Amino acid sequence: MQLSRRSLLAATAATGATALVTAAGTAHARTATAAEAPTADIPTLLQRAETLLTGGEFDPADPDFAAAVTALDGTAKGLWDTLDRGAARTALWPDLVPLTAPGNFGQSYTRLRTLATAWATPGTSLTADASVADALVAALRFTYDTAYNPAKPESGNWWFWEIGAPRALMDSAVLLRDRLPAADLADYLSVVDRFCPNADRRTNSPTLAETGANRTDKAVIVALRGLLGGDGAKLASARDALSDVRDSGRNSLFRYAVSGDGLYEDGSFVQHGVVAYTGTYGAILLSGTAHLLALLAGSEWAVTDPKVSVMYEAVERSFTPVIFDGLMMDAVRGRAVSRERAGDHRDGAAAVAGILLLATGAPDTHAARWRAVVKGWITRNRTTPFAGLATLPQLALAKDVLSDGGITAADPATGLHVFADMDRMVHRRPRWAYTLSLSSKRISAYEAGNGENLHGWYTGDGMGYLYDADDLGQFNDGFWPTVDPYRLPGTTVDTRPRTDLGTGGGTSTYRPTNAVAGGSVLHDRYGAASMELISASGSTLRARKSWFLLDNAVIALGADITATDGRTVETVVENRNLGREGMPHLVIEGVRQPNTQGWAGEFGQAGWAHIEGLGGYVFLEATALRALREERTGTWRSINTGADTGGSETAVTRRYLTLWADHGLSPTGASYAHVLLPGASADATAVWSRSRPVRVASNDATAQAVEVRRLGLTAANFWSAGRAAGITSSGPASVLVMQRDNRISVAVSDPGRTGTTLSVELPYPVSAVISADDTVSVTTGRRGVLTVTVGGSRGRTHRAELVH
Repeated sequence: MQLSRRSLLAATAATGATALVTAAGTAHARTATAAEAPTADIPTLLQRAETLLTGGEFDPADPDFAAAVTALDGTAKGLWDTLDRGAARTALWPDLVPLTAPGNFGQSYTRLRTLATAWATPGTSLTADASVADALVAALRFTYDTAYNPAKPESGNWWFWEIGAPRALMDSAVLLRDRLPAADLADYLSVVDRFCPNADRRTNSPTLAETGANRTDKAVIVALRGLLGGDGAKLASARDALSDVRDSGRNSLFRYAVSGDGLYEDGSFVQHGVVAYTGTYGAILLSGTAHLLALLAGSEWAVTDPKVSVMYEAVERSFTPVIFDGLMMDAVRGRAVSRERAGDHRDGAAAVAGILLLATGAPDTHAARWRAVVKGWITRNRTTPFAGLATLPQLALAKDVLSDGGITAADPATGLHVFADMDRMVHRRPRWAYTLSLSSKRISAYEAGNGENLHGWYTGDGMGYLYDADDLGQFNDGFWPTVDPYRLPGTTVDTRPRTDLGTGGGTSTYRPTNAVAGGSVLHDRYGAASMELISASGSTLRARKSWFLLDNAVIALGADITATDGRTVETVVENRNLGREGMPHLVIEGVRQPNTQGWAGEFGQAGWAHIEGLGGYVFLEATALRALREERTGTWRSINTGADTGGSETAVTRRYLTLWADHGLSPTGASYAHVLLPGASADATAVWSRSRPVRVASNDATAQAVEVRRLGLTAANFWSAGRAAGITSSGPASVLVMQRDNRISVAVSDPGRTGTTLSVELPYPVSAVISADDTVSVTTGRRGVLTVTVGGSRGRTHRAELVH
C-alpha cells in the first residue's frame, strides 16, 4: 500500500487492499482489530474535507501554485466586488435574479463556495478577512431564508434542489464552520435533510432509486452533512450508499451494470439509461467515489467493500481509453459538448484529477500504473496544460507525480476498444486516435434538454473524431459553436433544415430504430465496425456504414444509401477546424488547391487528397468529391441556452476545410469508399493511391468487406446471410480473419444482437485449434467452420486461434 504522495490526505492507507477483506464477502461487515482500529475522528475528517477543497499547505513560491492562487483570487475578487451586501437586497448577484429560481440559488451557492474557498486559502486578497467571512455567513443565511429552506417545494430542475445547492452549501459550511452560528448550521443541516436525506432515492420521487453519478454526488453530500452534524448514522448511510446496502446491492457503484446506468464490464459507462457518458457523469462518479474513499479513510466509516475493485478496474477499462493526452473524448461527453466552460480539456482534467485522488488509497499495483499514465498525459499536453485547469488540491496531487523521479511517464496507449454497451469504438495509435460515435435502439444518438446541445442532431450517426497529437485544440478551440452541424465528419446526412433540440425543461434523448451498431476487434489492434443508419422522423434516408480500422488507416465504406425526399444526401469525409488563421495546403490528385477563404471545388473523379499537417484521403471508387474552405461564425449561446451552463453571445469565428461526397438528390443504392491515412504525407498518400494495399471485396446491402494483403487480413461486416471475400456467414455478423504463416486468427461478433448462433465458414483449411473462447466451436477440414454462440453476448467479440 502506497500512501498519498503528500500530506493532502492523511491516513488514506486504510482504503487499501488490507482494509478490503471482509467477513464472508459482505460489505463493511468486519470489525477492526486493535492494530487496525480507526483513529480519524470527526474533527480530523472535517479538516480533511477542508483540505480536499483548499489543497492544504503548498509552497507559495512555486510558480504553478502561485498561478493557481492568482486565478482563484481573480475569480473570487470579481464575485466579491459584485456581491450585493446591502440590507435591502433581493438577490446576491444582479445576473441571478430572482434568487428563488432554482438555477439562480444553485449558482449563488456555487459562487459563495468559491468565495469561501478563497477566504480559506492562503495568498488571496480575501484570505482570513473577517469582513469577508461575515458577509459570507450573512449571504448563506439570506439564501436560506429567501430561496432554499425546508418549507420550499421543489420546482424546475430537481438537480439544483437535491445535488447542486446542497453540495455547495455543505462545502461552504465546512470552510466556514468556525464562523457559522450554531442556529445557522442547524438550519443548513435541516435543509439538506429535507432535499437530500440519503443517497439512495430521488427525494421528489421516492420510488426512483439513484444510480451512477447522481448516487455518488448524494453520498458525498450526506457524508459532509454527517460530519458537520456529528452524526455517525449519516456517515454510515453515505458509505453504504456506494454499495447500495439498502437494496441488496442492486444499484451498487461497485458492480457491473447489465442495463441502465453504471459501469459495464466492457468498459462502457451509461447515464440517463441510454447515453454514453463516461466523460462527464462517469468522471463525476469517479471523482465522487475517490473523494468519499479519501474523506472517510482511517475512520470507523471507511469504505471496506472489497468490490471497490470494480472502480479500480474502471480506471484502465473505462477511462484511460477515452482520454487522449489529457483530453476527454467528446464522443462520451453527451450534451456537455455544448458547454462553453467545459471543453474536452476541462472534463479531461477533472477525470485526471479523479484518477490521482483515487490513487492515494488504491493498491500499489494499480496506483503506480495510473500515475505513470497521468504523468505521460500531463507532460505531452502543452496546448491546454493541466496546471492551468486544476484546482489547488488537484494541482498538488499532479505536482507530486511530476516531481517524483521514480515515476516514468508512460508512452501513449495503443489498442482498439469496442464499447459495445454504449455504441462507441476507440482506435488508438501512438500519434493519433480515431473514435466512432454510433447509436442504435439501445443507445441514444444524442441527448439534449435544459437548453443544451441544441444542434446535436448527427453526433451519434457515425461521427468520426480524429485526434492528432499535434493538434490537441481541434475540438476545444471553438469547434462546437462554429462547425457546420450538418457536416460532422464521418456522417451521411439528408441536408434538410432542422429545428433546435432541447429548448424545454428536462432532458430528452433520441434512439433510432436500427439494431446494428458495434463491431469486433482482433489482437487489440485491428477492428471492424458497422452501423445501419435509419434517419429520424422527417427523412427517409437509410444507409449501411462500415469502418475497418488498421494500424495506419481507417477505411470507410457506405452502401445502399437511399432516400426519397427530393433532397441532396452527403457523406462527410472530413470537416477540420483550422483555428482562427489556419491555412494548411489542400492537395487533390497532386494539385495544390487555392487557400482563399470561400473557395469551393468539385472533383468528379478524385483519387486522393491531402491536408497539410493532418493526413491523406484515398478514394477507392468513383467519388463526386466536393471541397470547401470557409470561415464560420457562431456563438456558444446558439447551441446552449441553459440556466447554469448557457453560453455567451460573443461571436466566435473559425476556419474550416471540408471534404464530402455528394450522392445527389434522392439517391438509390448509392455508395462510397474512402481511406483516411492519419499523419501521412502527400507523397505517401499518392503512393498508397497507386499501390492500393487494401482491396474492397464487397460493398453492397449484403456485406461490406476489405482485404489487406500485407497483413493477411480480411475484414467483413455482413448485413444478412451471404458470402464476401471468401468468408461465408449464416447471418448478420462482424468478422475479422488474419492468416499469417501457419496460423489463422478469427474474431466474430453480432453487433445487432439479433442472433443466437452464427456459422462462419473460412476461406482456408483448418487442421487444428490452438485456442477458442468457450462460445466458439470449430470444425476442422478443407474449409474451417466456426459455430459461434452469440446470443446473450451483448455484442462482444468471440475469438479463436487456429492452425492453417
